[in-house]
Amino acid sequence: MTEQPKTRVSVRIYGQDYTIVGAESPAHIRLVAAFVDDKMHEFSEKNPLLDVPKLAVLTAVNIASEYLKLKEEYQRLAEKLKQEKDGKQDD
Repeated sequence: MTEQPKTRVSVRIYGQDYTIVGAESPAHIRLVAAFVDDKMHEFSEKNPLLDVPKLAVLTAVNIASEYLKLKEEYQRLAEKLKQEKDGKQDD
């Protein structure tokens, strides 16, 4: 089994510089970092008294919630599609 080459990308999230290492493209890594940065700023505006660690956890919880909702919707749609395909095969 061969390992994919790792990509190193420097990003800035909520005023802090990070080097992200991953198998994804640099564009994808930058997109993810920008998304997290935007979310942190969004929650900071709504909760200006939160310190950075609490803000980071709040952001992570909200992103995880969005992810799980989308995953459930994907699974629901995949099951619906499967049922429709199975129904057409019976014709």
